[in-house]
Amino acid sequence: MATRCRLLLSTVRLHCLRTLSYSLHTPVSGQTQPCAPVFYRAPAYGNRTALIDQYGPHSYQDLYLRSIALSREITLLLGNPQNDVPPERVSFLCPNDASYVVCQWAAWMSGAIAVPLYKNHPPLEIEYILKDSQSALVLAETKYTDVIAPLAEKLGIANITVPTFVEQHNTTEQVEGLEAHIELDWKDRGAMIIYTSGTTGRPKGVLSTHQNLSAMVTALVDEWSWTKSDCILHVLPLHHVHGVVNKLLCPLWVGATCIMLPEFSPEKVWEHFLSVDSPSINVFMAVPTIYSKLIEYYDSHLTKPGVRDFVKAMCQQKIRLMVSGSSALPVPVLERWRTITGHTLLERYGMTEIGMALTNPLNGPRVPGSVGNPLPEVDVRIANENPQKEGSCYTVLAQGNAAGTKVSPGFEDREGELQVQGPAVFREYWNKPQETREAFTPDGWFKTGDTAVYKDNSYWILGRTSVDIIKSGGYKISALEVERHLLAHPSITDVAVIGAPDATWGQRVSAIVKLRDGHTLSLKELKEWGRAVMAPYCIPAELIRVEEIPRNQMGKINKKQLLALFYSQ
Repeated sequence: MATRCRLLLSTVRLHCLRTLSYSLHTPVSGQTQPCAPVFYRAPAYGNRTALIDQYGPHSYQDLYLRSIALSREITLLLGNPQNDVPPERVSFLCPNDASYVVCQWAAWMSGAIAVPLYKNHPPLEIEYILKDSQSALVLAETKYTDVIAPLAEKLGIANITVPTFVEQHNTTEQVEGLEAHIELDWKDRGAMIIYTSGTTGRPKGVLSTHQNLSAMVTALVDEWSWTKSDCILHVLPLHHVHGVVNKLLCPLWVGATCIMLPEFSPEKVWEHFLSVDSPSINVFMAVPTIYSKLIEYYDSHLTKPGVRDFVKAMCQQKIRLMVSGSSALPVPVLERWRTITGHTLLERYGMTEIGMALTNPLNGPRVPGSVGNPLPEVDVRIANENPQKEGSCYTVLAQGNAAGTKVSPGFEDREGELQVQGPAVFREYWNKPQETREAFTPDGWFKTGDTAVYKDNSYWILGRTSVDIIKSGGYKISALEVERHLLAHPSITDVAVIGAPDATWGQRVSAIVKLRDGHTLSLKELKEWGRAVMAPYCIPAELIRVEEIPRNQMGKINKKQLLALFYSQ
């Protein structure tokens, strides 16, 4: 089936390119629908540079036309989209370059739900996503055809090979008259399925609508003052909200430029920070692990006093915003980065299911370790389950939005689960109605599973309720707080704190640490040091030294795996 599809499409592609006449203007339905996909905005940006990758610059017009050409191929297989027909799923596997944008836009132009795949996932993981999402079609950039074609054949799914930029460099000269005139009700239409990390089981597909994506993007555009003059350096994977929404859809929404590296390289990032070439980077977003690696490179290669003065001056002069997210930012990393660049990293909080919910201010004091306050149109509350309470089964400790937070009397500085409402909150876990119901409270709040506290006029994330809240001898200990303390130790370069099972205390604080080269550390020495900075019950009772702490591609640690590894009993 897949082979026949490829032969058919190659013929149709040639026919489309030869016979259609050129015209480019804004699609009709996008002019009146605020929730319309980002590609509706592209014609207005014309020849502005949208993206720069390993092949060079790509204009908005170029991406738009290539996307339309591919969408025509998709609709030949799937049919024209209708409002009363549920959208198909179109998965795609691309490198971090313009082909990703083309596949994403083409899927949406075809009325389909886009399902991004990750190039570093093993075939079994890709197969799981293709099956679970019930994808009707999978797109693969040329270099991934060998991975996708056998899977598509095995599962009976049609597949299309997407040429590289080099292979299709004359496409826009041949394409004529392609317009994305799609009359659909975008608001409640499914837009994208992103699979969660799967730290509590097999990954779940998080289905967001076009309204959800629009709410995510417009909130960040307003809060972080995105404009068309911005230029962001993109170094993150493109199968998570951080990379897809914050770093790609936001700049494309406003007509800005995105410089995309194929892979993260500390050397290349520093070259862009310090380059005087145009366009000049002025926005950067990354995960804490990346900032740590950039610091390591700086310490190894940018050592001369004059060079360091130059680095700080360039970063302060060129860059207006640096953001950290996806996992907790250690305060020592924040402080070291501020010393190097003069920038206090903006910390924020989000999830696949909700987009971004909380942020430190763009202009104003940023509190290290805090995730700030709610974004526009986002409501949050800190609540604890109370089965004895009539009506709502939750006791609300604090509740707020962008206008402010009100703490319930008697519950000051009390911790509970962070819960979220708003237009960015996802619609459902794909084909998992029970899991979807369980993810929300009876009164409609999404349960993040994160423990939080509101204090000092800001929200603080204490960690995942399931693995980051350690209950030891009647105390509730935040593993993230203990980690922040331990990272200040001169011998520790990376750490993961977990609650090890303990017959007496219920759980005991166990620290898994990576030491700096040439350093040693005993549990006795750590305890002696800890008495000066931590409460006695927070000091680790166990110390495990490792060469490397395993993290996923977004810098997150799977603590359940660490528990299973070191405490298999």
